[in-house]
Amino acid sequence: MKKAILPLLLSLFCFSLSAKKVKFSVDMTGQTISAAGVHIVGDFQSEAGLGADFAQLTPMVHESGSIYSLIVTIPAFRKYEYKFANGDLFYEVEFVPVESRVGYDNVDNRWMYVDSLQNDTTFVGAILYGGNAPAGLYLVRPLVDLTAEGTISTNGVHLAGNFQNWSVTKNRMYSFETNIYETIFYVAAGTYEYKFYNGNSASNSETVPSSCATNGNRAVIVSGDIIPDPVCYSSCVACLGTSLKEQGIDSSTRLYPNPSTDKVRVQFRGSNQSRSLILTDYTGKTVRTYPDVTENDLSIEKGDLANGVYFLHVVSVNTEATVHKLIFN
Repeated sequence: MKKAILPLLLSLFCFSLSAKKVKFSVDMTGQTISAAGVHIVGDFQSEAGLGADFAQLTPMVHESGSIYSLIVTIPAFRKYEYKFANGDLFYEVEFVPVESRVGYDNVDNRWMYVDSLQNDTTFVGAILYGGNAPAGLYLVRPLVDLTAEGTISTNGVHLAGNFQNWSVTKNRMYSFETNIYETIFYVAAGTYEYKFYNGNSASNSETVPSSCATNGNRAVIVSGDIIPDPVCYSSCVACLGTSLKEQGIDSSTRLYPNPSTDKVRVQFRGSNQSRSLILTDYTGKTVRTYPDVTENDLSIEKGDLANGVYFLHVVSVNTEATVHKLIFN
């Protein structure tokens, strides 16, 4: 009996070392709250004992005012994807802005990386529903390429800056693409300094070239949500062959307002070119087509379309096809 209990105790002890309390929170300011309540869905649900991942919506607790939250205990040292829903049906999920999306393979979930180097509950703040950041703050999403470094520290890649007291262990970066790491943090408008670290101690700091350094650090001026241009580690420029598009963050097409009650404006960045637009519903059925669109500005009227989620497929000769979620309510 003792032999059977010992492995169980060891496994529970190991889980406690790597498990982490995570608080998901959303600010529903400006939204008419569904009678069914506010929910969340993600790939953390099975680990939290809430059912299969992305299979059902989990209700969130009303804290006060417009804030809803959910606290779970889930394994650390992992990236999690999620999104909020104003209601308990899948078509009621929020439209996640491009700056906050996973962005790979046209996935429009939010994401966060959880580690257990900090002993407190992981909490990024109450993010505005359908927005990029908590109220009064802006999203910053730096990307760094460590291809030229050869070896990546087993302690992970980190970012530290004056916005978080230069804590080298607080902002661990995640790699969606080989050797390209990124993180998201939220700050008020202003100018901020930061550095990348190949490891989790001050001695692992990159050396920022003087031509792009501010006090020996990188600097970013924040006046809105921003994704700084990706750079090589210890360099002022991107590594050869690295671009924002190659990392799957498609910022060439803008849809707004989204969600909308009457029409959505679609803007394309770059030179005019012929595009074909196909609007499909949640089941994949084509409900509208816009062939040979050459202007960079187009309005999609709601007209006789029902409330719900639609997908706008953009196909052009010179670029890869992209898909964008569009919501009428």
